[in-house]
Amino acid sequence: MSAAVATGLGSSGRPGTPSRPAPARRGDRLAGLIFLGPAMLLFAVFVLGPFVVAIGLSLFRWDMLTPPEFIGLENLVALATDASFYNALRNTFAFSLASMISHLVAGFVLALAVNRLRSRIASYFVRTSLFFPFVISWAAVALLWRYVLDPTFGMGTYYLERLGISTPNWFTDPQWALPAIIGIDWWHTVGFTFVIMLAGLQTVPDQLHEAARIDGANAWQRMWNVTIPMMSPTIFFASVITFIGAFQIFDPIQIITPNGGPDESTLSIVMYLYQQGFQAFQAGYASAVALVVFVIMALVTALQFWVSRKWVHDR
Repeated sequence: MSAAVATGLGSSGRPGTPSRPAPARRGDRLAGLIFLGPAMLLFAVFVLGPFVVAIGLSLFRWDMLTPPEFIGLENLVALATDASFYNALRNTFAFSLASMISHLVAGFVLALAVNRLRSRIASYFVRTSLFFPFVISWAAVALLWRYVLDPTFGMGTYYLERLGISTPNWFTDPQWALPAIIGIDWWHTVGFTFVIMLAGLQTVPDQLHEAARIDGANAWQRMWNVTIPMMSPTIFFASVITFIGAFQIFDPIQIITPNGGPDESTLSIVMYLYQQGFQAFQAGYASAVALVVFVIMALVTALQFWVSRKWVHDR
């Protein structure tokens, strides 16, 4: 230890004089700012900027053709009595919860099954097959399933009827429209959750399973007491991004059941925002809907993080 450090003196030898950062450190900070600059600029233009504009627009009545009229909080007050808004919110929560639960369960089970495959070729084929639907665009997926489940000439309807199974009008029956959309979304996106679960599963140390097996734990006990606790951070991450993605569902609903389907049975909150902003030309009201959606997603995500403290285990 040098005398200057031992006596608390600065690099100049005088007490209380802070040492100046080396030129190399200042250069590193400048380089960091240069690399962060483009990302921060894009964030400001495409995220922060529109968010601030949406807050401002929510205080106005504006049809995008005439000058905006300041009305304060009237848009938010109108939302409180909007039956279509509550129906869209209810459908969105039902879709998001069903999507999150089905994705987590199916993704975890599929990951367990694929992780047990001994053949690398078979494992690669199954992983590719499960993930492939995720890379297809929503437009193609929606049109594909709209044809497959068509009640008149759909391939799926035809084979189900050949098996003696009567099929409903999937997209025109209010009781079946939303479950059909949930099933299509599951087919399209479960591969992504599966890949996340498989990656988390492969990080569980084999030594823990071996130790539990030596202690006499059976397969179920090893899964419940070793696999799931060790994968809890992965499961938590998958639950958060799955819920956020499902809450913003729009494409398949717009393509398969335009305008929210029969009796608004598939009307989602993002579709309702689209209708108000780009069909009814109520930009201020649509901005108020967007703010409510943001607050709801933030609260749900915060709740998930708070609950995670009780069941997510740090490795």
